[in-house]
Amino acid sequence: MLEEVGFVDVRYGNRVDTFAGAPGEAKARRYQVHGYTFVARTPG
Repeated sequence: MLEEVGFVDVRYGNRVDTFAGAPGEAKARRYQVHGYTFVARTPG
């Protein structure tokens, strides 16, 4: 998706549990929602 909007040299990192301790944690776990770290740059 990042490449589709113009980013280059995209590197994806590990999955992160961004909902731990949040009010919506149970729903996030049910639907397997996670965050991912990434690094990218714009060309030029």
